[in-house]
Amino acid sequence: MDLNFTPDEVAFRQEVRDFVADNLPADIRHKVINGLLLQSEDYVRWQKILHAKGWGGPGWRKEFGGPGWTPTQQYIFDEECAAAGAPRAIPFGLKMVAPVIMQYGSPAQQQRFLPKILSADEWWCQGYSEPGAGSDLASLKTRAVREGDHYVVNGQKTWTTQGQYADWIFCLVRTDTEAKPQRGISFLLIDMKTPGITVRPIITMDGAHEVNEVWFENVRVPVENLVGEENAGWTYAKFLLGHERTNIAGIGIAKRELARLKRIATLETKHGKPLIKDPMFAARIAQVEIDLTALEITNLRVLSAEAERRAPGPEASILKIKGTEIQQAITELLVQVVGTYALPLRRDAMAAGYQGDPVGPFYAIPLAANYLNMRKLSIYGGSNEIQKNIIAQMILGL
Repeated sequence: MDLNFTPDEVAFRQEVRDFVADNLPADIRHKVINGLLLQSEDYVRWQKILHAKGWGGPGWRKEFGGPGWTPTQQYIFDEECAAAGAPRAIPFGLKMVAPVIMQYGSPAQQQRFLPKILSADEWWCQGYSEPGAGSDLASLKTRAVREGDHYVVNGQKTWTTQGQYADWIFCLVRTDTEAKPQRGISFLLIDMKTPGITVRPIITMDGAHEVNEVWFENVRVPVENLVGEENAGWTYAKFLLGHERTNIAGIGIAKRELARLKRIATLETKHGKPLIKDPMFAARIAQVEIDLTALEITNLRVLSAEAERRAPGPEASILKIKGTEIQQAITELLVQVVGTYALPLRRDAMAAGYQGDPVGPFYAIPLAANYLNMRKLSIYGGSNEIQKNIIAQMILGL
């Protein structure tokens, strides 16, 4: 693979860089660069700016309203946005359910849902995991029983990220209890305003309300909201999970956070010298940077597969494992670089415009919360242990 960018790609990078510099709101950039709390409105505002430019769906084909970019252009766009301090795209609509609807949805579903995903007029969340059915997703128990023109859904989903904001949820439900576990699952699109849906918050160890439980009690879902064929949802779920795991790699974000680590390491001192000049600490930073470069090359290989209209394969599991490990390693080094100043966990101080007295330097405020929050990366999207099993079976043939 030739990793050198063509002149056209170099020009495209500059175009993206200039646009983001001119159009990314300063308050949003300040929050992202400094690790402060983002509100749902921040994500929506930036998405609408991108949509107005025609860049709202970087990975979308032109026929669905996207720019029709190549994988390399998508990579450049994500990298430039991350480096500039733009918030990450809302993934559940744009990068997860939208590819499923494009690939397997009916024309009516494509016309109904895709434009509002692109414009951020509708927020989506994911209904996959359940108590007892996380990485072992095929054991899910949420039932959908056909009654005339509706499915009646009963059950519980958990770890539903940003479900408190969502207008819609895409759900895996069991429609056949007699078939083998993977063959009795269907893929439904459910309006979160439907009677019988209850969203209950789960507060994570960093003090955030990011995830939720979602309960379904006799929720009636029109049959027209079934994606593809009944009992074929496992195929669509695997297709979606491949996209989710490539997104989790977060290479552009890791590069930005690595740059932040280096900045802070030049400000913190050890024996009167910048910590970044300490040989042991510098070696740890260098190791993360080497791992990140290797991951970047693997990511380009996966993007090339997507360009050929092939769903991400087991290589996506490699991205998921290494990407999450690298991001976790960076948060750990960020905590270590400021020492005891990283210990206080104060979510109030992470709000933009906080006027209280910080404990230590300003840049230390979010580090404890970020470290705790990022422990989730190696669990969601299929735990890293499960990903290693996939690699062993699908790549190594073990």
